Amino acid sequence: MQNNPISANTLTSEALYLRYLHGDESGLSALIERHGDNLTFYINGYIHDFKQSEDFMIEAFSRLLVKQPFFDERGFKAYLYKIGRNLALSYIKKSRLQPCFYLEELKYEPEHSDSAEDTLINDELNQIVGKSLGQINPEYREAIYLFYYEGMSYSEAADVMKKNEKQLANLIYRGKQALKLIFEKEGITDAKYR
Repeated sequence: MQNNPISANTLTSEALYLRYLHGDESGLSALIERHGDNLTFYINGYIHDFKQSEDFMIEAFSRLLVKQPFFDERGFKAYLYKIGRNLALSYIKKSRLQPCFYLEELKYEPEHSDSAEDTLINDELNQIVGKSLGQINPEYREAIYLFYYEGMSYSEAADVMKKNEKQLANLIYRGKQALKLIFEKEGITDAKYR
């Protein structure tokens, strides 16, 4: 099949997946490039073994490609993360570890800015947020991570966590309330809560 001249960056994950299913290997490469690192970090938040997390990321893509499910407009990312989460939880169960989602291993990259001062402020805020997220309920932390950091919709994040949308909304709300209390204790009173 000939490569479509449309850039992979402009296509949705679902469109890239369809490209792959129709014989265009570049669709799979683009999907792995787009979601591989973040999925690895997400899995590592559970199992705290980066090498194993990379293996599970590859296995998640493999399972997706073997099953070849159909996706509507927005379902690819949630399905992929659900596979990754299930792999991590199965590993935890077999290892008899306590299932808990942690963000400590995630690295925050500062936004590009014009000044070093802005970069330092953003880096310090990211450290405070990361530390604060580590202090809240793991379900709140995971819901906030999927929604804000991974940009999933309520329905996608709820699907990954095996919750309904109302439950996810409650987890995010409670997580934000818990973070607000922590921020206030840290002296951050002008934080904006979405």
